[in-house]
Amino acid sequence: MALANDLRKGMAIRYNGNVAIVLELQHRTPGNLRAFVQLIIRYIGTGKSADVRFGSTDKVDLVEVNRQKLEFSYKDQTGYNFMDPETYETITLDEHLLADAKDYLVENLEVEVLYAEGKAVQVEIPSTVSLKVVESAEGVRGDSANNVQKPAKLETGKIINVPLFIKEGETIKVNTTNGTYLGRA
Repeated sequence: MALANDLRKGMAIRYNGNVAIVLELQHRTPGNLRAFVQLIIRYIGTGKSADVRFGSTDKVDLVEVNRQKLEFSYKDQTGYNFMDPETYETITLDEHLLADAKDYLVENLEVEVLYAEGKAVQVEIPSTVSLKVVESAEGVRGDSANNVQKPAKLETGKIINVPLFIKEGETIKVNTTNGTYLGRA
């Protein structure tokens, strides 16, 4: 048992008899009222999310979480296939488990998979990835207003806005938390 104040993003808890993973949390202290912790959790069994509130001194039942580093190999009709770099074992994960992470998966990208009670519950990708631009409109000469951007299609199929000077075939760095252009790789 732990205090609700000690919870962090990525931890697993038992709530209403079900195991859930903490997706987001905020510590709040409104005016002269008691402090509380606002959580967004996702139930492992159903995949549904819920908004939960605990008092800062409430006891919460923690569930053991294991982390495993895997490398992305390929995608097929069964799902997304990852390889364990130590045992060379192939592990297949469903598309719904990856959520937005699938837009940044390229071959040999190392990710961290969280396991709670022996079941994969969340995939964490690096904060930045290098992706190749496969399709982008040509920048118009003389169009030099401040921060002018154009859409570009990346090798994973995701479309983001990039500066006019980026051309097809270039490799760029992309922020995976909000999907923005960071610079050339």
